[in-house]
Amino acid sequence: MLYPQRLTQFTKEHTEAFAAILCGVLLFFGWFALHLNFLGWALLLLPAAYVIGGYESAREGLTTLFKEKELDVDLLMIVAALGAAILGLWKREYHLILDGGILILIFAISGALEGYAMQRTERSIRSLMSLTQDTARVLRSGREEIISISQLKVGDEIVVKPGELIPTDAMIVSGLSTVNQAAITGESVPIEKTVGEEVFAGTLNGYGALKLRVHQPPESSLLQRVIRLVEQAQTEAPPSQQFVERFERRYALVIVVAGLLLAILPPFVLNWDWETTIYRALTFLVVASPCALMAAIMPTLLSGIAQGARQGILFKNGAQLEMIGKVRAIAFDKTGTLTTGQLQVFQVIPTSGYTEADVLKVAASVESSSEHPIGEAIVQAARDLNWSRAVEVRAIPGQGILGMNGHQEVIVGKADFVQQYVTHLPSVLPHPALTGTPLLSKERGRGEVLNASELKDSADLLQQEGKTVVWVAQGEQVLGVIVIADEVRGEAARAIARLRKLGVEQIVMLTGDNNRTAHSVAQAVGIDQVYAELLPEDKLDIIRRLQKEYQTVAMVGDGINDAPALAQASVGIAMGKIGSDVALETADIILMADRLEKIEAAMRLGKRAQAIVKQNITVALGFIVLLLVGNFVGGINLPIGVIGHEGSTVLVTLSGLRLLRK
Repeated sequence: MLYPQRLTQFTKEHTEAFAAILCGVLLFFGWFALHLNFLGWALLLLPAAYVIGGYESAREGLTTLFKEKELDVDLLMIVAALGAAILGLWKREYHLILDGGILILIFAISGALEGYAMQRTERSIRSLMSLTQDTARVLRSGREEIISISQLKVGDEIVVKPGELIPTDAMIVSGLSTVNQAAITGESVPIEKTVGEEVFAGTLNGYGALKLRVHQPPESSLLQRVIRLVEQAQTEAPPSQQFVERFERRYALVIVVAGLLLAILPPFVLNWDWETTIYRALTFLVVASPCALMAAIMPTLLSGIAQGARQGILFKNGAQLEMIGKVRAIAFDKTGTLTTGQLQVFQVIPTSGYTEADVLKVAASVESSSEHPIGEAIVQAARDLNWSRAVEVRAIPGQGILGMNGHQEVIVGKADFVQQYVTHLPSVLPHPALTGTPLLSKERGRGEVLNASELKDSADLLQQEGKTVVWVAQGEQVLGVIVIADEVRGEAARAIARLRKLGVEQIVMLTGDNNRTAHSVAQAVGIDQVYAELLPEDKLDIIRRLQKEYQTVAMVGDGINDAPALAQASVGIAMGKIGSDVALETADIILMADRLEKIEAAMRLGKRAQAIVKQNITVALGFIVLLLVGNFVGGINLPIGVIGHEGSTVLVTLSGLRLLRK
C-alpha cells in the first residue's frame, strides 16, 4: 500500500504546479482580452482561471470549515476574490475580476511550492531503503538458502560474503573481516570485526566471509530505526510553523466576522443605505486580503534563496532561510564535515640512514596490492615516486601486509606485527608520559632523523592524538613510520571562530568515531564540547537536548548516520559534494562546494532576510489599516482600495527583491 500512496502524492503535487501555471496563462490572456475590449473572451478566460487556480484552495478551505469548524486564509482568499468578481460584474468594472484572479494565482503558486517541499520526506526514505537487502543467505540443515529478509527469525544463522551488504543486525559467530559502517556510525575507516561483535544492516562487508546469528527482528535493526526517526522528525511541525498556522486562521476569522458585521450593521447604526453597505463590505474583504502580507514574505525569501544559490548555498525552502538567522547553537559531525573524510598521509618519519621517499616507496610496493583505505592513502602519497610492485603479497587481516621487493621481504603494519619479523624493533610497551616539547614539533629540523627509542615515543604520541601509525620494515631494518590521518579541513578553525563572532552561543561536535580521535579534531578546530562514539539515535537525542536549552539549533553533517539529527534540527545543513543521498534529501540547506565558511554566509543572509520581512510586514499592515480606516469613513472607493492594496503588494515585493543584490 506504500507505493500507491507515494504515486498519489507525487501526482497531486505536480497537478498543483500545473494548475498554477495554467491559471497564470489564463489570467494573462484574460487581461489581454480586456485590453482589446474582447469582453466575451475575457468573461470566459477569467472565470476559468478562478476555477483552475482556486480549486485546491477552495477545497482545503471548505474542508477546514466543515471538518475542523475553523476558518483559514485559503477560504478568506476565495471569498475576497469572489467579492472582487461580484463587484466587477455589478459595477461593470471588469478589471476587478482580474484583481481577484491575481489573488488566486498568488495562493496557487504558494500551494505548489509547499507541495514540492513535501516530496523531500519520501525521497529521503527511498534513499535509505536503497541500503536495505531484500534477501539473506541463511543456513538451514547445513545448506545455504536464499530467503526474504522478512522471513528471518531470531536465532537464524546467515552468511555474508566479501563485498556484500549485511542484511540485518546480527552477531558474528565465525569469521574475521573489516566492515565499512560509515553510513551508520560515521567512522572514517572500515572497522575490524570478529567473533562476538555486532554488525549492522546496510553496512558493507570487507575481505572475509562472515557467519552471523540474528539476535533481533529485522524490523528492529539500526537502519530501520534510522528510517523511522527520519520520518518522525520530518513530520513534526516546528513551533514557528504551528504559530503561523494559528495566526492565519485567527486572522481569517477576524476578517470574515468583521466583513459580515460591516455588511449588516451600518444601515441600523450609521444610517447607510444597503447598496453603500454591501459595496464597502466587499471592498473591505478585498483590501483586508492577506495578499500584501504574503507578498511581504515570499518574494523576500525567494530572493534570498536565489542569492544563496549564487553563493553555492542551496536552501530547500524559505522557512529555513529565516530560521538559519536565528540559530543559537550548532552541532557538527566530524568525518566528512570538519574533516575531509579521506585518509591521507599526514607525516613520514624515517629512521637513521633513510629518507621519507625511501619509506614511502617500500610501503607502496606492497600496499599497491591492497584495497584497504590506509594502503590507498600510502600509494596516493607515493604516486610521484619511482617504485616497483612487490610480489608474493600476503595481507594479514587486522595486522598488516607482507611481500617480496627484489630479494628482500617488506613488512608494513602495526608495531607488534612488524616486531615478529624484525627482532630489534623497540618493544611496544607503555612508556612514561611525555613532557615538554613534543618530539615532532616544528622545533626539530625537517628531515632530522630519530633513533629507535625516539621513534617509538613519537609513534605512541601520534596514536594518542587519534592518528594511525604504520610501521615499515625491509629485510632486517626498520625504515620508519607513516602517519595516516583524516585531514582536518583547512577552513574549519576559521569558520568556527567566525560563527562565534556572529553570535552562536554553543558549538559542539557529534561523531561515531572514538574519543581520542574526536578530541584531537575538536582541539584543532576550536570546539570545546565533544560527544563521541555515538549511534544515529544518540545524535538525535543530543540535538533534542540542545533544542530544549537553545531553541534554534543547526546540525551540519554529510552521512546517513546524520540523517535523523539533520531532520530533527531546526536547520539541517549537509555537505553537498561528499554528502550521502539521504543527508542531502533530509537537510534543509546544502553547501554545494563543501565550504564551511558558507555557513556564516547563510546565517548573514538569513538575518538580513528576517530584517526585510519584518519591515515588509510593518508596511503591509500599515497599508491595510490605512485602507480599512479609509473604507470605513468613506474616503476611498473600490478602485482606490484596489490600487492601494495592489500598490502595497508591489512595494513590499520590490523591497524583498533587495536580497538579490550582492
